[in-house]
Amino acid sequence: MEHEISDHLLSVSEAADIALNHQQLSLSDSSIEKVKKCRAFLNTLLNQDDKSHYGINTGFGKLYNVVIPKDKIRILQDNLLISHAVGVGKEVHPAIVKLMLFLKIQSLSLGHSGIKMDTLNRLIDLYNYDCLPIVFEKGSLGASGDLAPLSHLSLPLLGEGEVLLKGEKMSTKTAYQKLDWKPIELGAKEGLALINGTQFMSSYGVYCLKKATHLMEVADLIATISLEALNGRVEPFNPLLHTIRKQTGQTISASRVRHYLEGSEIGDRFKKHVQDPYSLRCVPQVHGATRQVLKHVIEVFTNEINGVTDNPNLFPEEGLILSGGNFHGQPLALALDYLAMGMAELGNISERRTYLLISGDRGLPVFLSPSPGLNSGLMIPQYTAAALVSENKQFCTPASVDSITSSNGQEDHVSMGANAATKCLRVIENLESVLSIELLTAVQAIEFRDYRTSKIISSCIKQFRQSIPFIEEDVFLKPLIDNSLHFIKETINEFTVKPKT
Repeated sequence: MEHEISDHLLSVSEAADIALNHQQLSLSDSSIEKVKKCRAFLNTLLNQDDKSHYGINTGFGKLYNVVIPKDKIRILQDNLLISHAVGVGKEVHPAIVKLMLFLKIQSLSLGHSGIKMDTLNRLIDLYNYDCLPIVFEKGSLGASGDLAPLSHLSLPLLGEGEVLLKGEKMSTKTAYQKLDWKPIELGAKEGLALINGTQFMSSYGVYCLKKATHLMEVADLIATISLEALNGRVEPFNPLLHTIRKQTGQTISASRVRHYLEGSEIGDRFKKHVQDPYSLRCVPQVHGATRQVLKHVIEVFTNEINGVTDNPNLFPEEGLILSGGNFHGQPLALALDYLAMGMAELGNISERRTYLLISGDRGLPVFLSPSPGLNSGLMIPQYTAAALVSENKQFCTPASVDSITSSNGQEDHVSMGANAATKCLRVIENLESVLSIELLTAVQAIEFRDYRTSKIISSCIKQFRQSIPFIEEDVFLKPLIDNSLHFIKETINEFTVKPKT
């Protein structure tokens, strides 16, 4: 498949699908025209006057007042990329690097960055040939753009750095020999266009939102299986309750639970308990609040991935070059912290349901073992879930409230959005494991019931049982948790309600 970059407004889910499904990229005629027009405007400006234009014929950051001679401008661009490639830590996942390339190409194609077609085409080649730059997780303050990670992303244009060529790690020089490519010669403004921008934060956000949207639906289904296993009350999911509160998210989650329970006998079963604990009774309210978080964060990132975030920006129609702060990641930093908190709460309430399931209450054996004592049953997976939930609480300390002055005080407020991005992904990955433990526990528990569950839940459990058997006696549980996690990532989606896009 091929995606043509144009004026079309990208959705977050569409952006994720394009990159993660390895669609080839091309530029529309209108995008090519805008890029060429912007570059021609810049060239004309440089040839006609000797004014100083930040980042075009001056130094960067605190060095903004150092004018660079015309014959040194190309060296300036190379120096910028090389000197700013200072990332450390783990290598960024290739899927996120692919997103970074795509979103950088998308932004540059809007015709306000002054990029040359040769440079933009090489970025497209890197993407299409699956020649992915090695980028590192740490080093961006999320304010002057994601300078360090985007420098690593751009180094291969100069023939420098390292890449993964179709999954094999090698120097860029070696990859260029294999592909019969030559390095690009950067012109005025291009270095800054490449490394100013929010594509590191944006790509993490798109990747996180792809996972989060899936896990939102998964959490409702798994909570319903736990409700069934615990013979919970169905009254809290009555639509009348949710209509009078007028919170859209909780109304949707309550309707999901009712849908998953269609055909179940749970509502007809005798119950000694008049009320359920909040982790069951308040599923619509807690899950629904996270739905609202997702809605807001998706809106923020939809705007971002369709915008221009480098600096300075060129406006050929108006004859202007404007230096501003579109690279500042504050909108994304706040949104990523918000998303992390929302997703962490899905894990928080999930672990509490797991605890209820193994507590030996409501006619279920303690730790869900047919022979407790000799066997520990599912005692310890709850420990793991608790550890992950606790770690997520620590990760939810907001990065966006911090700032450290840089560049000799010129960049005196930064967003720390890159840190918000990387820890948000860790929260979501922890949530996947927490939900996989609840699912393993809930399916084990429901086997002790003699009443009929719904068709959807029955089908889900039948599929689940193909790789995770009922636990009669103590076994090595790690592979079962891994299989449950794989089921959540790859299989459970066929049983969930598909969100409207």
